[in-house]
Amino acid sequence: MRATATFTVKSFVPTELKPEPAVSTGLPVGVATMEKHFEGEVVGRSATLFTAAFDQAAGVGTYVAMESFEGSVQGREGAFNFVHSATTSGSDRTAEFFTIVPSSGTGELAGISGAGGLAVAADGTHRIWFDYQLD
Repeated sequence: MRATATFTVKSFVPTELKPEPAVSTGLPVGVATMEKHFEGEVVGRSATLFTAAFDQAAGVGTYVAMESFEGSVQGREGAFNFVHSATTSGSDRTAEFFTIVPSSGTGELAGISGAGGLAVAADGTHRIWFDYQLD
């Protein structure tokens, strides 16, 4: 089944967490926390741990995000984790990865599995979709 939604980022808070031991690279690694709100066939919110090596000025880098979602997917209430990552060279999105974490579902979403994706439209609208199964 496929569930689609739009989302907004309600908060993006950089943390002081730094990799140890310190390793100097061409792009610094940073960690932030995020809160997102979802509307559509997916309704709810997520808490995200966001890690990236990114050059803000050039728009180049890679991120990895682990999200804990609570709410509903096509009317089924519960919670689950999903992880995603992508790389950009400034105007593209490559090396994308997106999966629902096995055994992380609760409530009516217990047994959820699958994949999905994210896209940002030219007008700035953030879209998400889950291609999922329920055991």
